[in-house]
Amino acid sequence: MIMDGTKNSCAPTAVLIAGPTASGKSSLAVKLAQLVNGVIINADSMQIYDQMSILSARPTADEMGDVEHRLYGYVSPSERYSVGRWLDDAVAAIKDVRSKGQCPILVGGTGLYFKALLEGLNAMPDIPQQVRDFWAAELVRLGSPEALHAILTDRDPVVASTLKPGDAQRTLRALEILDATGKSLAQWHAGDDMRQDPAIAQDALCLALNPPRAQVYQKIENRFDQMVELGGIIEAVHLTGLGLSPDLPAMKAIGVAHLSAFDRGEMPYEEAIRLCKRDTRRYAKRQMTWIRNQMGEWSQFETAEAAIAQFLIEMEKN
Repeated sequence: MIMDGTKNSCAPTAVLIAGPTASGKSSLAVKLAQLVNGVIINADSMQIYDQMSILSARPTADEMGDVEHRLYGYVSPSERYSVGRWLDDAVAAIKDVRSKGQCPILVGGTGLYFKALLEGLNAMPDIPQQVRDFWAAELVRLGSPEALHAILTDRDPVVASTLKPGDAQRTLRALEILDATGKSLAQWHAGDDMRQDPAIAQDALCLALNPPRAQVYQKIENRFDQMVELGGIIEAVHLTGLGLSPDLPAMKAIGVAHLSAFDRGEMPYEEAIRLCKRDTRRYAKRQMTWIRNQMGEWSQFETAEAAIAQFLIEMEKN
């Protein structure tokens, strides 16, 4: 497909853009979407939550420009959102976008989301809400994920042996599935049924934006200062004030604990900011490692300009 500066439909089934935090991938996605009739779909495990737009570095309305964005800020922090649910939501969004003749552009830093999209997940059962509520209440009653893990060890030692005792989310999931279906999570994983859209795996254009580490770290420093100026502390205090379990994924977002501790007078301001920036750098390093080890077949770029140039070449081929 020849690009003539007007918006056109997109040849690949989808365009996937991965990269560490503060790498500029959201801006890149908007630029590509403006070249084609693109719709951006979130692939970041924190930006799916509402009430935390600042701490999750969700694109602002100005940064989104005139491009439609989906799967941003639509999940309550009180929910235990899973990779499987994201996969279902993302595949549905991709199909809807393409049915309208538009190009789905998925962007984010959560490697497991992209892995699930390209490789599929074992088909898993829907868990009744009453089962979810029961085990969530049990976690609160018992007071620790380790106590919940002890129950799983007694009922399903095989799966329990694969989980860390402090991993509340996966322990809850294993117990929920066991209760709802009478089958172990291991049995479901061994099944042949897959949740997947094969067309995406076969035809997606995969781009990884991976700038030099020093550049990413400097952007992290600058961006976190901006996040605080925009109200990051207020957002952290609000989230803490919801009274949610600290084991919930949203409550583990970088900044929530340290900024709330500063607000309570338990930590100096400078120390809270230092720890938040340190944690963000460590997170970016893990993302870079994932890209290097798990995305070897993706086209990788140090700059957005190089990625755009490659995108145009790929479009020319079609």
